[in-house]
Amino acid sequence: MKKNKIRIAGKVFSAEEILAAQHVYFFAQSPLHQQLLLFLREWFSPEKTISLQTSGSTGSPKRIIVRKEQMVQSARMTCDFFQLKENDKALLCLPLDYIAGKMMVVRAICGGLDLYPVTPSGHPLAGTTTAFDFAAMVPLQVYNTLQSPEDKKRFSQIKRVIIGGGAVDPQLEEALRDFPNDIYSTYGMTETVSHIALRKINGAGAEKGYTPLRGVSLELSDEQTLIIHAPHVANETLVTNDIAEIHTDGTFRILGRKDNVINTGGIKVQAEEVERIIRPCIKGNLAITAVPHPRLGEAVVLLIEPLNNPGILKREVKKLLPRHQQPLHIFVVENIPQTGSGKTNRVAAKKLAMQKATLPDSSSCH
Repeated sequence: MKKNKIRIAGKVFSAEEILAAQHVYFFAQSPLHQQLLLFLREWFSPEKTISLQTSGSTGSPKRIIVRKEQMVQSARMTCDFFQLKENDKALLCLPLDYIAGKMMVVRAICGGLDLYPVTPSGHPLAGTTTAFDFAAMVPLQVYNTLQSPEDKKRFSQIKRVIIGGGAVDPQLEEALRDFPNDIYSTYGMTETVSHIALRKINGAGAEKGYTPLRGVSLELSDEQTLIIHAPHVANETLVTNDIAEIHTDGTFRILGRKDNVINTGGIKVQAEEVERIIRPCIKGNLAITAVPHPRLGEAVVLLIEPLNNPGILKREVKKLLPRHQQPLHIFVVENIPQTGSGKTNRVAAKKLAMQKATLPDSSSCH
């Protein structure tokens, strides 16, 4: 594994060059390259640790400190799993503010990959002609890519793709099922410095559950939340808020987050499960959340964007969901709140629902 240099679009830069910022390449490129330079200088510095920012999907973003050696171990796990080799071309199209983008850089360093940075956007393959061996994207980027015939073809030519930062919904999974390349959904978090499990979602080897990577062991808490033992990438045993089921073969499935359980009329409703069921009949983004209710305790709320007709949608949702999961309110909002890494911002979504519920004209369908 290479540790003292990085290859970027065919050009090799040593740690010494980067620390001195001597090469004009970095100064002649986009703000993304400037951000990449800053991270590389931090990586090649004598410091043993790096500060990372969590996404803040269910609470306030926070910063955690991880050891660089943990990031190296994570990079090695990924490179080994996908049998990535020196000079393989890797696409960097994720923000460098978060762990997913940073780990693509670390994989390039550790595996000797040839890194191709593009400014993060909803259409990461637009204008590219490079045949990539490896790429990481969020679900929205993949969805947008499939809307363009040219981008869709380029995507199908990437040998290995990992999709993270959020759940891959059934519609998107079905659209990817017959693609010729290898496409995986990932499970992980900032605290585990990227993914600790993978699930193949296309082809003959498509899987229903996530398979932990080597060195990772799992168990469930009394509340059925996932406990992760991964000493080579995490500072301590992690008791997550992810409600899961572990299968006899060691694979597992995530049902949703403990934070996103809605107690309505004494029945517990998992927000992510409701979203998964109704997503096929909804255009654009959506979010299931809750507001206080005097009789039920909490009322299920569906937030949708203006692309949808609430009246028609109410009838469709009623056909798909049992009574206790059906939204009591459907609120139309301009945009579903998201974090910087593209996940639904659950805290902001709940605040938005609370605001809508108190308005006399709240664009609600009861």
